[in-house]
Amino acid sequence: MVCSFYDDNEFVFNALKNGASGYILKDTMPLEIIESLKELHSGGSPMSRYIARKVIQAFHQNQSRTSLSELTERENEVLQLVATGIGFQEVADKLILSKHTVKKHLKNIYAKLHVNNKMEAVNKLNNPGIN
Repeated sequence: MVCSFYDDNEFVFNALKNGASGYILKDTMPLEIIESLKELHSGGSPMSRYIARKVIQAFHQNQSRTSLSELTERENEVLQLVATGIGFQEVADKLILSKHTVKKHLKNIYAKLHVNNKMEAVNKLNNPGIN
């Protein structure tokens, strides 16, 4: 477990990548440090709340980027057009597809982006780091 003054991403992620089982900041209260050591001893991975939030945010950002990169060229085209606000039939006409095919592409996009609807997919496209 690392106990450090440094809270920037580079130090935190390098420590975790190199085998640290936890990461707490030196300004942590003494009682919390003792609890963290107990948690570590019992198999846990203690982290300061601030550090845990950084790890979760980085995970979500990475997951969003990965999800968007999994879209095919056609799925990207469909999503880009849907993001402009046009209807499914207009997307189909622009891409010379059937409306059914557009809906099938959207279903695949939703699965790859881990979203449930058009608005969530467009939000992920426009804000890939936000879930």
